[in-house]
Amino acid sequence: MTTRLKAKPISSAILCAALCFGTAAYAQDTNATNTPTTNTAKSSGEDQYPDKYEITPFGGVSTWGVVARGLSTKLVDGGDAGIFLTWNPAAYFGLELWGGWQHANVEFKVSSGVYPPGAAALAGTPLPTYSFGAHNWLWGLDPVFNLKPRGSKVVPYLTVGVTGIQFTPTSGAINKARSPVNEALYHAGQLSSNLQVALNYGGGVKWHFTDHIGLRIDARGFWSKNPTYGLPNFPTGGVYIPSNDKINGFMGSLGLVFFAGTAKCPPMPPAPPPPPALPTPTISGAEGTICQNQAVTLHATLPGVAADRKLKYEWTVNGQPTGSDSPDLPFTPTGAGPFNVQLTVTDVTPLPPPLEKPKKFPVRCWVQPPAPTAPAPVTATATLTPNTAPPTISSAAADPNTISCAAVAGGQHTANLTAQATAGACGGNLTYKWTVTEGTLTNDTSQTAAFDSSSVSFEGGAQAQTKTVTATVTVTDQNGQTATQTTTITVNCPAQWVRLDDVVFAKNNARVNNCGKRLLIDDAPRVASGDYDIVLVGHRDTDERAALPGKASKRAPEAGMDLDEARALNAAAVLSGGGGTCANVDPSRIKLDWVGTDQTSETRPGLCGTSNIKERRGQSTTEADKNRRVEIYLVPHNSTSQPPAVKEIKPTPDVLKALGCPK
Repeated sequence: MTTRLKAKPISSAILCAALCFGTAAYAQDTNATNTPTTNTAKSSGEDQYPDKYEITPFGGVSTWGVVARGLSTKLVDGGDAGIFLTWNPAAYFGLELWGGWQHANVEFKVSSGVYPPGAAALAGTPLPTYSFGAHNWLWGLDPVFNLKPRGSKVVPYLTVGVTGIQFTPTSGAINKARSPVNEALYHAGQLSSNLQVALNYGGGVKWHFTDHIGLRIDARGFWSKNPTYGLPNFPTGGVYIPSNDKINGFMGSLGLVFFAGTAKCPPMPPAPPPPPALPTPTISGAEGTICQNQAVTLHATLPGVAADRKLKYEWTVNGQPTGSDSPDLPFTPTGAGPFNVQLTVTDVTPLPPPLEKPKKFPVRCWVQPPAPTAPAPVTATATLTPNTAPPTISSAAADPNTISCAAVAGGQHTANLTAQATAGACGGNLTYKWTVTEGTLTNDTSQTAAFDSSSVSFEGGAQAQTKTVTATVTVTDQNGQTATQTTTITVNCPAQWVRLDDVVFAKNNARVNNCGKRLLIDDAPRVASGDYDIVLVGHRDTDERAALPGKASKRAPEAGMDLDEARALNAAAVLSGGGGTCANVDPSRIKLDWVGTDQTSETRPGLCGTSNIKERRGQSTTEADKNRRVEIYLVPHNSTSQPPAVKEIKPTPDVLKALGCPK
């Protein structure tokens, strides 16, 4: 079954007029709102007219489609009337409660049957089509979507919502349907009202005549289940209307709108103009040469500023506030710079008072203009870079540039250092500072200094050594600018003696124990070579006897000797005796000395401690025996310089052969 809407010419005309008029009005209002205006209301036109609330009584025409199934039921086109109640809470949105009445008689386009046989001459002929008087009651609550903001002169809109429709036969139609004749012929005695829920949709346009009166054209369609008016919905020999079909309707209306709400606002009075912007300042006085610690005066200039404007000056140097509220800044650069000077100029001229609301101006329309504001501060910068040319060193020299180390008695151990320098353009007085990589300086803060090699260190050994000492002079001007230059001094040093650990003896004993033999046999001959002689210096402690007991003999050649002498000779015998337990050093390379109880030289006891060397009974030694010793030195061959412990160097005596290799 299909449902169709046969639109009458009047309904088509109303719909066309609503759409055309709405489109034209929309375009016209759009163009109007784009025209510049002094009105402070929004350019979109919102709230130009007082239409927060609307009451619209209306009248118009309505049409309905045909139910094609069954007997082609048709609601006859008719008039309508009603009222719209609208609330517009937002610029583009409203809610609308409405109700209406339609004159909509019902016709059956197809006959319901034929006259029954009891109808005499009419029997068998088709019955006339049935019709009855009816009207519709409608009510709904719809959202309204305005295409222009609330308060515009012309507001096109769209709407869609749910509607209740009471399809109601007239009382006369009900009485007629229930008459015996009609009941017998048409079976319409159950004729009654039908309530259906429908969807309504459409749109229109509202137009202001004045602030509070306007015109509204509305066109909307309806879509719902078709009413059956209580009649059968299948053939029973009389009229019937199939159920569960759909029917479309149309309502076109024209109404007079009564607007309520707030009136449009008058134009805002013009705000006072802001003061003119400040020009960019310039800073002078930083031209030319600038020296550290010499004052300069910087000056700020703002061209074209009226004399009655009050200005505030703020100076900073490298981000730190300085100076006073003045266009002039006295400044003394106290460093090398650069110095970043920034000037900020602020207009502090009193501003005109804020715009006040006129006495009769509506409070709701007053939008307080921003208070007049001062022009933005302006800035200028300058960079001051003092002349920092450093001093120039033309020469730095040492005289002589080759000297001897402290070990060379009577050698040249000092050198004179001199420098020649000139100051830069802003340099002023110069100061000097000498440094050396090693050694000692005197008068090191003057243009001329003295170098001494006495503290230059060299390793002991049989090889001659040389060191190059670098002397650096740093010249500083009164601004802290520096220049440096270097010169070198060569320090020569001959071969040096080497000391080994001491051989330590048991109390009152001159025998070299096993620990002492290890020092003499394992260390001294291994270190000694053709470049060294071995020098042995014997000692005894104050609590020991001065000499060995007995009298010298072939079997005991050391008997009766001084204890320190016997210790030195026995140590020499271990070095030169040869054999399984003694070394075989040439005696001519062994030199001796013995100094009794003299302990002025530092002790260096060679104790074997917890080693696996076993000692004969009474031969073990401890730290307490450190002064009972023989010092061992390796002295460069033919050197005239001896260790301080040596008092009187002696060659090995013939008795050394008699001693042989001690057991």
